[in-house]
Amino acid sequence: MKKPSKKIPIIILQRFKIIFRPNGPVFYGWWIVAVASFVMYLGSLFWVQSYGAYAVIFNREFGWSMTMLAAAYTLTRIESGLLGPFQGWLTDRYGPRLVISIGLLMYGIGLLCLTLVKTIQIYFLAVVIISIGISLGGYQTLMVAIVNWFQQHRTKAIALTQLGHSLGGLSVPILAYGLEEFGWRTIALTSGFASIFLGIPLVQHIRHRPEEKNEVVDGKIIGENYNDRLEIKSDIVSASWQNALRTRAFWFISVGHAIALLSVSAVLVHLIPHLTNTLRMELTEAGLVFSTVSISQIIGLSCGGYLGDRFSKRIICSYCMIFHGSGMLVLAFFDDYIMVLLFSVLHGIAWGIRGPQMVAIRADYFGTRSFGKIFGISSMVVMFGTMLGPLISGLVVDHYGIYRNAFISFGLISFLGAVLFFFSQKPNFTAQKIQKINST
Repeated sequence: MKKPSKKIPIIILQRFKIIFRPNGPVFYGWWIVAVASFVMYLGSLFWVQSYGAYAVIFNREFGWSMTMLAAAYTLTRIESGLLGPFQGWLTDRYGPRLVISIGLLMYGIGLLCLTLVKTIQIYFLAVVIISIGISLGGYQTLMVAIVNWFQQHRTKAIALTQLGHSLGGLSVPILAYGLEEFGWRTIALTSGFASIFLGIPLVQHIRHRPEEKNEVVDGKIIGENYNDRLEIKSDIVSASWQNALRTRAFWFISVGHAIALLSVSAVLVHLIPHLTNTLRMELTEAGLVFSTVSISQIIGLSCGGYLGDRFSKRIICSYCMIFHGSGMLVLAFFDDYIMVLLFSVLHGIAWGIRGPQMVAIRADYFGTRSFGKIFGISSMVVMFGTMLGPLISGLVVDHYGIYRNAFISFGLISFLGAVLFFFSQKPNFTAQKIQKINST
């Protein structure tokens, strides 16, 4: 009988050291990933992924329609998109630490204001404060920091950061249980204080660029002009936002991302109401089904980081869009429990694999120097997906009593997104970049 090889664990340890400890101690960029992941967890658990549970509660207590509740969520996405370019400039100019700190403070205050809600006007006001806080202290700002610290392991770092968002979704059943047992005002109050007193102290460890900690990208080599040499060697160029907007890839990626978020945002807001109304599940049980999406997303993230650093990101995104579309069609035509779980797996895995690619492909195509501005301007296009998904679903269910037509539409248009990603080839800025460096 063959003895198990001792080389395998040694190879794993060596690989771990190369990625996480290239120069001995753990690369500081990975500590930033850990902090950013926790910040995303706070935003995901307390609001983004639990919004559907809150919507069920508010629908029951105040009698507000799903269209009205979806409109509130849609308003937050409009605000996020319009804020994007200014937020990108602010982050590039002052660094992510300050912007995230302000965002978490506003997020916490918004959740505290939520406890005072008795009318739809106060509700909309609280939602606007929460959404501004999540925008400033969340995904876009955190990604600016991550892409500046990583290149070779960029997709892995983004995937680990987004793991916090998935774990937030996995914890939604706990929050849903709290909403039923302790009341939504108590949960909102606790969430607000947790966001302020846990999140803000931690984000003080975030740094904008490796130079601030006397480090370099990926923590591998220390030397003069390392970042410029690395970009030229890897055929990666830091384009200006003006040049980025002139490329077909910028618009194809932005529109493809928006189409993907039609499904994602509709599921975030309407999956739990769909389960409680169509399948007659209890809120906690629906939260458990919702957590299946998060489990699948975690599986997708664990694969997406590895795949994105080795294979074509645009091809990966194309396949993910096919999975998104197939999942939405399953959700539209089947109401039994097993098929809902099949949807959860298809949608969650596609979301998990695709999510890191959305950030990494932009950094790969356009570089990191103006990444905040480029990502912010792109968010103005992407917001149409996050805005229309919940709103269309709310209008459809209020008019027809079921979500089927909305889910079918999102499923079919996802296949168009697959085509857009497939044709979003990388722009060629390399010659201009080398010529500029040689002339200085």
